[in-house]
Amino acid sequence: MTDQELAALAVSSMERAYCPYSRFPVGAALECASGAVYTGCNVESAAYGSTICAERTALVKAVSEGERSFVRLAVAGQSEDCCWPCGACRQMLYEFAPQLRVLAVRRDGSYEEAALDGLLPHGFGAAHLGK
Repeated sequence: MTDQELAALAVSSMERAYCPYSRFPVGAALECASGAVYTGCNVESAAYGSTICAERTALVKAVSEGERSFVRLAVAGQSEDCCWPCGACRQMLYEFAPQLRVLAVRRDGSYEEAALDGLLPHGFGAAHLGK
């Protein structure tokens, strides 16, 4: 799968977002080392702290299906700016893939790329717990 195809999956995942409060749909597509791709969208709650981001939705779906190794993530928002993962998402993704390639997609499908460990320098992971 090309970067553009993964970005397009993230863009199409925005259509399923439930975001009545922010009105900012976000879609994500997470590629596993196995080649499988899991998509996600943001799901908001009136109890704001219970809201889950698109990236974590995709990650939880993948992990719940037995995946543990990830290589690429595309995150798309409905903005002219790139849609980068928030801090909570960066931390959850770091747990599994500090070297993950992140494609931050604009609404027109163009994107910028960065490594997750560059987005979360000095990240905290299992190694810090002696695991």
